[in-house]
Amino acid sequence: MNLRTLLEEKKSSIVKKWVHVIFEQYPPDSTNFFLTQKDRFLNPVGHAISEGARDIFNALVDDSEPEKFYPLLNDIIKIKAVQDFSPSVAISFLFLLKKVIRVEAGAEIARRNLTPELEALESRIDQLILLSFDIYSKFRERIFEIKNDEFRRMTFRLLQRANLICEIEGEKTTPGEETVITNK
Repeated sequence: MNLRTLLEEKKSSIVKKWVHVIFEQYPPDSTNFFLTQKDRFLNPVGHAISEGARDIFNALVDDSEPEKFYPLLNDIIKIKAVQDFSPSVAISFLFLLKKVIRVEAGAEIARRNLTPELEALESRIDQLILLSFDIYSKFRERIFEIKNDEFRRMTFRLLQRANLICEIEGEKTTPGEETVITNK
């Protein structure tokens, strides 16, 4: 028996435990809701994380190419980035997978001397962690840009209302390119 076969056998328990520990990063009320509400429309976050975790695990067991993981990680990381998790907490769900695999299958892995295969799997998970950090950084950068643009628009509108900004005849102005006229 190889590690892939063992993980296929234990897939249900590993994924269930992994999803549970991911949800434990949330406040207790949220954790309970995510775990009990199965309707994808009433619980879109819980559904996305559960489905994403299952798909990531399947891709790992199937030894999928690294580019297959980007969209799988993207959905979970997007949720974590919008929820304002720190980078360490946002990507820690992959560290949790390593721990869950060792708890759920560690005895079998040791008994069957599959430690080298486990180390290779954990190395692939480490690569996913690095990819996740890149994804998280891109999302946070985009969120910052959106907030910055909104702040600039609000400031421009405020200055317009205070009659401190006006358009020069024939020229269009945009936030950042406005003409400021001060009353002296």
